[in-house]
Amino acid sequence: MLNEFGAQPGDGHARTIRAQWDRDILPPIRAALMEDLQARGMSEEIIDEAEIVVTELVTNALRHGSPLPDRCVRVHWKVRGEVCEVEVSDGGGHTAPKPVPPALWATSGRGLRIVRSLAHEWGVSEDEKRITVWASLGGPSRRRVGS
Repeated sequence: MLNEFGAQPGDGHARTIRAQWDRDILPPIRAALMEDLQARGMSEEIIDEAEIVVTELVTNALRHGSPLPDRCVRVHWKVRGEVCEVEVSDGGGHTAPKPVPPALWATSGRGLRIVRSLAHEWGVSEDEKRITVWASLGGPSRRRVGS
């Protein structure tokens, strides 16, 4: 059965969603990711971590970034064995994505610290058109600086 983004859960080794730049898109993105990872037989731990990571990354993109030229946010994930890499791309913002120092009374600013605590590795890549924040869950990424 196709999900609302037109994909068959579990097919191929990767999935990409281009979703309209709107906060209401977060629940369907989470649902598509979780359904796809379940169809691939990923562990409940990785599925739970991926749900948290995609929530934080999409929320950060919508809050601090700007839409891609087609007015979308791009969410991509791929699976290799027990490793799941999740990435979220947007049109960039006024500042580079980075974890902020903890503040006792802050009402926000924990998203990338949460991602960092769950991910085996995480990072940011950028070009003139977009910023992508990625996280590798369950093991190391194949992305290496300088490789």
